[in-house]
Amino acid sequence: MCGIVGAVAQRDVAEILVDGLHRLEYRGYDSAGVAVVGHDHEMKIVRRVGKVKALDEAIESHPLIGGTGIAHTRWATHGEPSEANAHPHRSGNIAVVHNGIIENYEELREILQERGYVFQSQTDTEVIAHLVEWELRSANNLLEAVQKTVKQLRGAYGTVVMNQQEPEHLVVARSGSPLVIGLGVGENFIGSDPLALLSVTRRFIYLEEGDVAEITRRTVEIFDRSGAKVEREIHEGNFESDAADKGQYRHYMQKEIFEQPVAIMNTLEGRIANGKVLIDSIAPNAAEILSQVEHVQIVACGTSYNAGMVARYWFESIAGVSCDVEIASEYRYRKFVTRPNSLLITLSQSGETADTLAALRLAKEKGFMAAMTICNVASSSLVRESDFAFMTRAGVEIGVASTKAFTTQLTCLLLLNAAVGRLKGNLTEAQEADIVHALQRLPAQIESALVFDKAIEKLSEDFADKHHTLFLGRGEYYPIAMESALKLKEISYIHAEAYAAGELKHGPLALIDNDMPVVVVAPENDLLEKVKSNIEEVRARGGQLYVFADDEAGFSEADGFKIVVLPKVDQVTAPIFYTVPLQLLSYHIALIKGTDVDQPRNLAKAVTVE
Repeated sequence: MCGIVGAVAQRDVAEILVDGLHRLEYRGYDSAGVAVVGHDHEMKIVRRVGKVKALDEAIESHPLIGGTGIAHTRWATHGEPSEANAHPHRSGNIAVVHNGIIENYEELREILQERGYVFQSQTDTEVIAHLVEWELRSANNLLEAVQKTVKQLRGAYGTVVMNQQEPEHLVVARSGSPLVIGLGVGENFIGSDPLALLSVTRRFIYLEEGDVAEITRRTVEIFDRSGAKVEREIHEGNFESDAADKGQYRHYMQKEIFEQPVAIMNTLEGRIANGKVLIDSIAPNAAEILSQVEHVQIVACGTSYNAGMVARYWFESIAGVSCDVEIASEYRYRKFVTRPNSLLITLSQSGETADTLAALRLAKEKGFMAAMTICNVASSSLVRESDFAFMTRAGVEIGVASTKAFTTQLTCLLLLNAAVGRLKGNLTEAQEADIVHALQRLPAQIESALVFDKAIEKLSEDFADKHHTLFLGRGEYYPIAMESALKLKEISYIHAEAYAAGELKHGPLALIDNDMPVVVVAPENDLLEKVKSNIEEVRARGGQLYVFADDEAGFSEADGFKIVVLPKVDQVTAPIFYTVPLQLLSYHIALIKGTDVDQPRNLAKAVTVE
């Protein structure tokens, strides 16, 4: 995921800019660059493919002296990873860094070429640099030129513009891609994430949709979409500067559970706008490929397999495309028939899961239309070997039991379904907008689920002496029950199994007694009455029930029947939402059991052997 850092200061800023890029490395990227303007109005740009370390070494050889600068880490969308495609991009006196997707860049590129501009890259970002340079010819200053430019852009962007003729000014614009201003003393900064600026400030202003701001050493002026000058609240940040620091949390897993609202916001950044999924944000050629898909084959392991199982329901109900999901270690060792126009999707947090990687390599020999990966590590083998990658942007996940990687995988899969549904003509504009708006509400809804932490901690005491647990769900909540059982097994060592609730009478009812906790996922939906019947089957046999439901499901507590009543949320994103309180349940049970939550016995974060 692209990262932005900018600075206006009396001191030299190159070291600050590169330090900010290092802090954003967890996001994933393939190239990096820095541009600095000195007091002599001379601008120098250094760009490198690969890690920020390569940029460090280049700057050591060619020092950048100056108090105004911008820097960027790029994840390739338009154009391959190369120095020519790396940011910053330049047009005359103008330099630009940009996160997001400019949807109308081809149209703008043609107009700019007719005006005589020669493009040096394959990126959509370069059109911004040329547009600003063009508008500056008739504008009074850089701010006015940027304001004129953004009115011509469609899509999502967070951009910072620098003019070597105005060396103590930066102009920034935000639409669909977050930017934050960091306030210093006699110096000010800009970043795509506060984390990038923690070495220089803890005071931040978050730009809102449509904002354009001019930043100097001593002033910050912000203008809204209409051009009116506005004031934005200053926030005093208390952020953890190091992803490997647990901070206030007892365990990394706990920290990562609570990071999920921000992680999902990062997943959505630059990928939705105006009630639509920006299909180019999936991959430059995604529309061409996805419009031809007639079947989806998902291959994954563990938690990622459970995410794929949820997605199967979505592909067939939302996208209108058939879908199969298979465990990678099984898929790679059986004979299979590749359906026409079939898309292979591999899911992995690390991108190095041996069975999944082997399945990808096998499938590429079997006539799949394309191979796509949904992954959290940009430099991984799955990303490099797939035709295209959709990055989850979960950030560093240290706990072995995956949490935020799972919910961000689901977020990516739902975005993908909306895109395929639209391209296949199976999803109306209104239906797509409903999905997008539900996703936009999701981070705040998960925040509301985290409020139940103490209540769930109390509930977990009932499991202190238990050795077995059943999880039940129906429809897309069956794989959520599977994931919840997996979490409990991984970190508490309690034997846990998940069943589709309708399967109870076909065998599992024999396990039910007053020593068997049964956890049920039961939001109000079309299957609720069926789930209630399954719950009664358990109650009649003395099972101890723990039901996670919303306030419209109509449950009331009784002996042997405890309820966690959660807020009503959008049905399409509810499977992601219900995952979070169930993660908390497993976490607190593991604390009671006294296990090693972050590093459970016998398990590794990335399974790189068969």
